[in-house]
Amino acid sequence: GQIIPERRFVEAINRQPYQYEMGDFPTEWEAWIRKKRKDPPSIEEILTNENYREKMKQKIKDVSEKDKLLQARDYKEGLVAEPAHTHVKGHASAYYYGKKEPSQDPTSTAGTFQPGSWVPPGSGSSHNK
Repeated sequence: GQIIPERRFVEAINRQPYQYEMGDFPTEWEAWIRKKRKDPPSIEEILTNENYREKMKQKIKDVSEKDKLLQARDYKEGLVAEPAHTHVKGHASAYYYGKKEPSQDPTSTAGTFQPGSWVPPGSGSSHNK
């Protein structure tokens, strides 16, 4: 009087079972194996869905190319600012962040204190300009 659940599985033909990876089977078959759908898919259904996916990929590619062209035109016309390229010099918590030369001004970052340095007058530093 015990109900045994239906087992669904795939027999490997060209490979060992451990060599299969996610995406090797059509998604329709994986849905049937995992009991997400009642009936197994037909070949026509698999081909129809595959063609639909290919068309969508092509449409996405076309739209992204069109968008890149529009962005390039907008950059050229000055309607949109180009993205800034940032250069990371270090981490803000480092006591030497952004400092290459001694400064007259004291600095304090992330719990550290760096006293200001004495710079001789007329040394051409940016503070005396």
